Amino acid sequence: MNIDQETIAKIAHLARLEFNADEATELSKDFNKILNWMDKLNELNTDDVAPLIHMSEEVNVLREDVIKQDITHEEALFNAPKKDSDYFRVPKFLS
Repeated sequence: MNIDQETIAKIAHLARLEFNADEATELSKDFNKILNWMDKLNELNTDDVAPLIHMSEEVNVLREDVIKQDITHEEALFNAPKKDSDYFRVPKFLS
């Protein structure tokens, strides 16, 4: 498969991107390199290869949550541009 300038223009339109002629040419070359690499990978026999689910044997390695810094209410509100006793004041908005 070969990506031409017309295909690049169509992809750019769908992605709402704008390219000049030089950039489109470079993109075309890059797309073609990617497709050639995929063609090379398609030549390999992968019938006996199990699907790779995780990159390592470790799954969901989590750490314990540790409180590193505990600040008081007053310290949190100290540099607030607008505050109201115990709360930050923000502009009202409606969605």
